[in-house]
Amino acid sequence: MIAGRLYLRLLRASSKSMAKRPLEGVPPSRGLHAGRGPRRLSIEGNIAVGKSTFVKLLTKTHPEWHVATEPVATWQNVQAAGTQNACTAPSLGNLLDMMYQEPARWCYTFQTFSFMSRLKVQLEPFPEKLLEAKQAVQIFERSVYSDRYIFAKTLFENGSLSDIEWHIYQDWHYFLLQEFASRLRLHGFIYLQAAPQGATGKARWTVEVASHDPLTWTVEPAQHTVG
Repeated sequence: MIAGRLYLRLLRASSKSMAKRPLEGVPPSRGLHAGRGPRRLSIEGNIAVGKSTFVKLLTKTHPEWHVATEPVATWQNVQAAGTQNACTAPSLGNLLDMMYQEPARWCYTFQTFSFMSRLKVQLEPFPEKLLEAKQAVQIFERSVYSDRYIFAKTLFENGSLSDIEWHIYQDWHYFLLQEFASRLRLHGFIYLQAAPQGATGKARWTVEVASHDPLTWTVEPAQHTVG
């Protein structure tokens, strides 16, 4: 449990930097409104900052948008290959919990699995309703980029990933991002930052958008109260 709490603190300290600097091996976007097709954005932020609540707000405000949530349920119920669609398939374990309990043993396994699940989500074909929308927008709750530049990097820096595990992870991560570059490209990142407001227990989001063009949508103004 101590290792799990340390892991959470380190993630909170490192997540904001990803949205503010260029990412190695990531092809630059030509801007939020450049080219054709849906605009693709990733929501980033500290653990427990309120991403899920923000996603619900987006879904309610813009039902025509497509929002892909983080595949946490997949990590908590790993199933044998070929049985993912079977309702009664036996679970091989809760990999997320295993990683928190024994980081040194399970972190590389978890990061491999979490990346692949994020990759599959980002590679899925656009839903029909998205292609028919006048201003199509696709939102991801975190991405293949935060998987490496926040989570895996933090685990390496705190010693949960060994040198060789970190090297192998970077090698296949870079290869896959290059292989699927055109299908994984994002137009920007939405970074959420929240701080408690007095004794009410509520918080206000500060929404920052990192992209080449300003984001113009009706979810603004930049701050929203949650709690």
